[in-house]
Amino acid sequence: MKSSKSTFRKALCSVVGHRYEVSKKITSHITEYQCKTCKCELTTTETGHLDVLTPEWKEINRTLAHLYQKKRRALQTVA
Repeated sequence: MKSSKSTFRKALCSVVGHRYEVSKKITSHITEYQCKTCKCELTTTETGHLDVLTPEWKEINRTLAHLYQKKRRALQTVA
């Protein structure tokens, strides 16, 4: 059962709006966001729109971050 505090926070966000902050930078164009108030999570999609961060998107972002870091390391060793 949800606490009354989390219910109040979600109601506050639905009235006033979310206060998103960057929680994780995946690549130069994909970022994860989290609301400071209600802890709702979003991510940018391949089209650049924001979407709810589901377990599927979390796995995709984790894989992208791994590939992105691997590519950057390979480019640094070549240069």
